[in-house]
Amino acid sequence: MAVEKKSIAKPEVKADATVKAEAKAAKKPAAKKATAAKTAAKKPAAKKAELKAKVVLQLSDGREYTEADLIGNAKNVWQYDLGKKTADLTKVELYVKPEDNKVYYVMNDVEGDFNL
Repeated sequence: MAVEKKSIAKPEVKADATVKAEAKAAKKPAAKKATAAKTAAKKPAAKKAELKAKVVLQLSDGREYTEADLIGNAKNVWQYDLGKKTADLTKVELYVKPEDNKVYYVMNDVEGDFNL
């Protein structure tokens, strides 16, 4: 009598690295969903529209000056009267005194005035 040998299917043994990699891959989608939910909650609200303003100085004799006009005149004084580069101008403060027909300025800590 011959004895028949039956082969028994052995379960595959996976290396530890393969098992760990599969475990990480299984966890990633859940982690991504949680992260996506957190980012969705952190998105800022829609930006509000910026306020656009215009200032016009109207004198009694009919002359008008806008803020841009006065700043332009101040830049010209800085460049041509004071002989400095406009790129060096970082700070401008203007004080308009219509009764004296003058604009007093402080530009980069340099004080002075010019006519309207």
